[in-house]
Amino acid sequence: MKPLPLTVLLLCSAMSLGLSACNPSAPDTKAAMTDAPALESHLYLEEVLGDAALETVKGWNARSLERLQADPLFKTLEAEALEILNSKDKIPYVSYRAGKAHNFWQNADHVRGLWRQTTLDSYLTDTPQWETVLDFDKLAADEDKNWVYKGNNCFGPDYRRCIVNLSDGGKDAVVRREFDIIDKAFVEGGFVTGESKGAMDWLDADTVLIGVDFGPGTMTDSGYPMIAKIWKRGQDLSDAKELMRGNKTDVGFWAGALELSSGKREIILTRSRTFYDKTYYWMAGPDAAPVALPVPTKVDWQGTFKDQIIMRINEDWRGHKSGDIISFDFNDFMKTGKIETVQTVFSPDARSSVESVGVTKSKVLMSLYRDVSGRAYSFDWDGKAWTSAPLDFPAGTVSVGNTNDDEEIAFVSTENFLSPDTLWTYNTATGEANKAKSLPDWFDASAMIAEQNFATSKDGTKVPYFTVRRKDVPLSGDAPTLLYGYGGFKVSLTPSYSAVRGKLWIERGGVYVLANIRGGGEYGPKWHQAGLKTERQRIYDDFIAVAEDLIDRKITSPQHLGIEGGSNGGLLMGVMATQRPDLFNAVVCAVPLLDMMRYHTLLAGASWMGEYGDPADPVEGAFLKSISPYHNVKADVDYPEVFFVTSTKDDRVHPGHARKMAARFEDLGHDFLYYENIDGGHSASANLKESAKRLALQHTYLWQKLK
Repeated sequence: MKPLPLTVLLLCSAMSLGLSACNPSAPDTKAAMTDAPALESHLYLEEVLGDAALETVKGWNARSLERLQADPLFKTLEAEALEILNSKDKIPYVSYRAGKAHNFWQNADHVRGLWRQTTLDSYLTDTPQWETVLDFDKLAADEDKNWVYKGNNCFGPDYRRCIVNLSDGGKDAVVRREFDIIDKAFVEGGFVTGESKGAMDWLDADTVLIGVDFGPGTMTDSGYPMIAKIWKRGQDLSDAKELMRGNKTDVGFWAGALELSSGKREIILTRSRTFYDKTYYWMAGPDAAPVALPVPTKVDWQGTFKDQIIMRINEDWRGHKSGDIISFDFNDFMKTGKIETVQTVFSPDARSSVESVGVTKSKVLMSLYRDVSGRAYSFDWDGKAWTSAPLDFPAGTVSVGNTNDDEEIAFVSTENFLSPDTLWTYNTATGEANKAKSLPDWFDASAMIAEQNFATSKDGTKVPYFTVRRKDVPLSGDAPTLLYGYGGFKVSLTPSYSAVRGKLWIERGGVYVLANIRGGGEYGPKWHQAGLKTERQRIYDDFIAVAEDLIDRKITSPQHLGIEGGSNGGLLMGVMATQRPDLFNAVVCAVPLLDMMRYHTLLAGASWMGEYGDPADPVEGAFLKSISPYHNVKADVDYPEVFFVTSTKDDRVHPGHARKMAARFEDLGHDFLYYENIDGGHSASANLKESAKRLALQHTYLWQKLK
């Protein structure tokens, strides 16, 4: 078929017409398009900065922006989103160390952000007196770099020296530079690395444990470090001593330090063979042989409290159930290399899960959930057994925030769909709780209602979901409805207050739906594991069941039902668009995985084979091809117009997924929109202006399609 001129393509797209409608020489039906290019013809789009790839992206961007930004609603939504994102009323979330509250802050004047600090007493006032530690806008300007701040790791107990992580444009790979908080300057001759994914932790004031790209052959197929080293101040990184290494096929190999109550820091190495299978090793010193901890491979390290190592087990072990929080004495292990006694910290039932764990100087805090509603509890170890007590915080979504095992002060957040986030301080020594900060009301929650319902999936499983809407929205089957899902990697979706969602969507009459489908962690490891690899269709059946339940309840109808998801949720969107295009009229497919036969070859993709399976395996590969959105787009099917959103600087999920899927839609004459921002990484949040633009684009699209 003869290519259309770019101006015609732009016009056709702006009019939301298929190619055949704008090309009189084209066949009248999509079914007649038998000369579509082979899938392999789009491999050039995997060249992230390739000239041809970027030229294609720019054309798609221009077409999509022309339509969406021409809508008068766009400017209104963008202004509302930017007002919220730039608001000074945001909660300044902090980490507390050495008597100071540290915060990263972005606003209209500091789009890259400030690292700042204040005292706890000052923080608890309405007008804290902040002291700037590091201005990232100034740093980027001074160094002519596109720096995005990616956190820090400071050495206690004084926390003066810190490793600052700086990303070029928002990528996961960072440059690590040693910084002095007192001097407010990078340390001359201090620890500095090149750009790399990896980790770096303090062993003592002049020694770090490090895993980065040390050169050819030192990274895994997943793009993470394969070797752990110990690096002393003044040494060239090339002279750092190797401690241990994994294999190329591992996800990664990590080095860190464990501080005991004596103050001594022990070397802990973690070999991640898959995303969910880990082996932990202890080294008595840099010249000692590594000793493997005799625990299951499916465990998550939660922290250390009074020399008890706290873990969540994700498989049954020694009389304990999958999902239990257990502990054992690390001093006893170091003496014998064995674990004689395993203690139960907490054992959830089938309707419960542990969402977060935080360790302070005198207590362990946990947020425990039942049917996606949480409460906070404190736990203590008396040398023989664990005891617990509920904490008096509002029920709903309760999150244990930043904790520090050198400090008594912990931070706990509470919120729900209609109640703004409130941040509390909790003194784990005295039990005193104080409201520290709270968000303002950005919309009239009194006019809205949030409800939980359960849909029945194909195999009979009850799947919870929440709906949030204005009370006056009639349940007549025509309410504009946005259904959000994720369904993977043990990620739990809990009720949260979103000023942007409330203002741009719900307040205008839209219904928001949050689906707690399998693959997440809402009911513990079994809820997640039910959808692993070749069992993944259960996740998609759950999402379909929620959509159908919304229609059966007369909340909406396919014409007015849209869906949204990002990353693994972007894969969910692609599967929904190709498996059940009849159910939806809008799809926001953000930073997605879509080519499931090549995902393991792109960036960090190989690390996710524990979740999705191996395309090279005959059984797993056949299943992956059966669900792979890129391989299941057909010419003779009417698909909803999909809005693909991704980022050039995403070095976690390759932008080639979205690019190739868009190209396949184009091959077969299907309508789509596309927006790829240059910066922002996987979360697409390099700065607040870009975030506001992206949010406005997405909501403009949703209103165009679903109203």
